[in-house]
Amino acid sequence: MGLFSALLGNAGAVSQDELQKKYGQLLTDGETIELGFKLLRDTFIFTNKRLILIDIQGLTGSKTEYKSIAYKAISRFSVETAGTFELDAELKIWVSSESNPSIKKQFNKSVNVYEVQKVLAHHVLK
Repeated sequence: MGLFSALLGNAGAVSQDELQKKYGQLLTDGETIELGFKLLRDTFIFTNKRLILIDIQGLTGSKTEYKSIAYKAISRFSVETAGTFELDAELKIWVSSESNPSIKKQFNKSVNVYEVQKVLAHHVLK
């Protein structure tokens, strides 16, 4: 992921091995990482059981919030692909019956948003 893209807030894919090494202690027994993305300081991970959002807070980055969202709590989601002249694609996730998306993430063009949609659909539609 390029620095310019990261500064704009676009997410880039992160390898499963890298995510496992850094965040493996967050996983429950039998839980595996399927897909993960990193923003400049934040990370979000799709596992076989839930969505984990890692929010690095403060100027020093010494405080971290780990948010866990069960797939069954996701009521709907949308994926918007990048256009010809646009730099990014966008993912929106609604949790429970909220009228506005609870989560909005932007991806750079290197991310296959169809793969993101496929993982979400697989888990949400169970």
